[in-house]
Amino acid sequence: MARQKLPELEVIIADFENWPLPAERFDLVVSATAFHWIDPEVRVPKSADALRPGGLLAIVSTHHIAGGSAQYWLDVQDCYRRFTDDADEVGLRPADAIPKDSAEIDESGLFGPVIFRRYEWEQTYTTSEYLDLISSYSGHRALTTEARDGLYDCIGARIEAEGGAITKRYLTELTAANRLNQPLASE
Repeated sequence: MARQKLPELEVIIADFENWPLPAERFDLVVSATAFHWIDPEVRVPKSADALRPGGLLAIVSTHHIAGGSAQYWLDVQDCYRRFTDDADEVGLRPADAIPKDSAEIDESGLFGPVIFRRYEWEQTYTTSEYLDLISSYSGHRALTTEARDGLYDCIGARIEAEGGAITKRYLTELTAANRLNQPLASE
């Protein structure tokens, strides 16, 4: 899609851990809902290596938080208990209970102070829209076909019992920091 919409850009598809950095440094490294999947030994130092001094590391993360169709989110945990090992026994937390965590970036010594920007929002999903969404979640994709089919039938039935749609509340957080102006060990 990026190649179609922005043909003037070079699009490289590679694992960040294995991608050889070009000699030219970048102004911006952005990770949208994927930074946590990158090897912790690599993600911060390689991001710093990719940036020019003063360049910005921007990490976007999304958290599921309390709100929306609150009773549905409590009730649907029964589906997860029946078909997975991943039921949420505590329930969704409010946004202000999600900690702002800059320890990994701070401890690297490669970036200046971390800033956070947080945005709460809601999205309403029909049964089919929500089942399509969760079909993209890695934990759901890893289930056996039997467990996944059972889980989706159970979730679908619960959404239908809610009138065919549910509302989910999210917290999207931007964590950003500028690379310090000091040379890196690799330079």
